[in-house]
This record gives sequence, structure tokens and C-alpha cells, in this order.
Amino acid sequence: METGVETEIVEIYTYSVLKSKIMAGNVNELRNGAFIKEGKDIFSVVTYEHIKTGRGSGNIKLKVKNLRSGAVIEKSYITGARVEEANVDKKKAQFLYRDGDTYSFMDPQTFEQFSVSASVLGDQIKYLKDGLDVLLIVSDEEVLGMELPMSLVYTVSETGPGEKGNTVSNVFKEATMDNGLMVKVPMFMKVGEKIKVDTRSGEYIERVKG
Repeated sequence: METGVETEIVEIYTYSVLKSKIMAGNVNELRNGAFIKEGKDIFSVVTYEHIKTGRGSGNIKLKVKNLRSGAVIEKSYITGARVEEANVDKKKAQFLYRDGDTYSFMDPQTFEQFSVSASVLGDQIKYLKDGLDVLLIVSDEEVLGMELPMSLVYTVSETGPGEKGNTVSNVFKEATMDNGLMVKVPMFMKVGEKIKVDTRSGEYIERVKG
């Protein structure tokens, strides 16, 4: 008889398939990035953890994000439980401009322009810049969120002076990017230089030459 508890963390997958229905069904088949539906709410799976106990039984622990409210909560299911699939598409779009609390995008195939409110896009709006290609998360023609590349390149438009001859990379100062984004950069960075930023954390990754 097994008495120990074995924890299996399932690896992260990146979903890039456009206009596809995420077929969930059995909760065991879910992975990070999948979408499930409960009532009128649609959730994206942030983390998936399968906790196995004796004789093959176990539980599935999920951390999910409500795409309408932005709230992140935890959910638990027994192994083999059924969940409702969410009909979710990822639509390519190009960011054009901001007008107050609305953000205008263009469909690169049809050239149709449309607006999305800031409340839908959430905190990610700070990474937007003119001409940026993104993926909009859409369900039944309703935009529920936005997916950005994991990193983006920006130009430093404002920053304080660095110490002469300072090439140390673990001492940082505040800098403003060309789209208004604030990032902490190494002391040696200068106005006009380009940097790569992690859009998941907002942190400086590296200087981009050329």
C-alpha cells in the first residue's frame, strides 16, 4: 500500500494556435495556457499541479485567471473530473494608437480597425507601442484580453547620468522608454540606446546593439 504523496508539476506550454477551440473535457488533460468555462466566466490556466496519492487517486490544483475580471484564484478538482471547454480564439492585431481609455487596433488581414477598452487589456497596456503586433484573446467576438511577446525592444528616451567608466550591470537607475514605460536599467545605459524588456515582469533583460 502506498502511503507517500508524490507531486508532479507539469511543464509550461505556449499556445500560439490561432482560431482554435481548446478541447479540455477531462481536467487531467489541461495544461498551462488552456481555457475553461464556468457559467459566464472564462478562465485561463496559469499553473497546473497534479498531486498523486495512494492507489492512483489524486487531485488537480489549478491557478486560473478570470479573463473578464482579471482576478486570479485557485481551483481544485478530483482526478478525472470533467470541465467545460471554452471556445476561445487568438486573433492577430496591430496596435495603432490610444484615445483616452480606449486603444485602437487593426486586423492585418482585413485592415478593419476596432477599439478595446483599457479595462479589458489590463496592466499590459504599458507595453504597447505604435505598430506592435499582438494576439487578442477573443470569445464569441468579445475581446477578453491580450497576449504579448515574452520580450520587447524599446529605446531609452530619458534617464539619469551614469557614473563615468561604470560598466557594472547590477547597479540600476530609472529610465523612461520611447512609449512612456518605466524600467530600471544598468547605470551604463544612455539615452538613445535600445534595451530588451521582459513583458512578464517588466524587468530589463539586456542591451540591444544596432
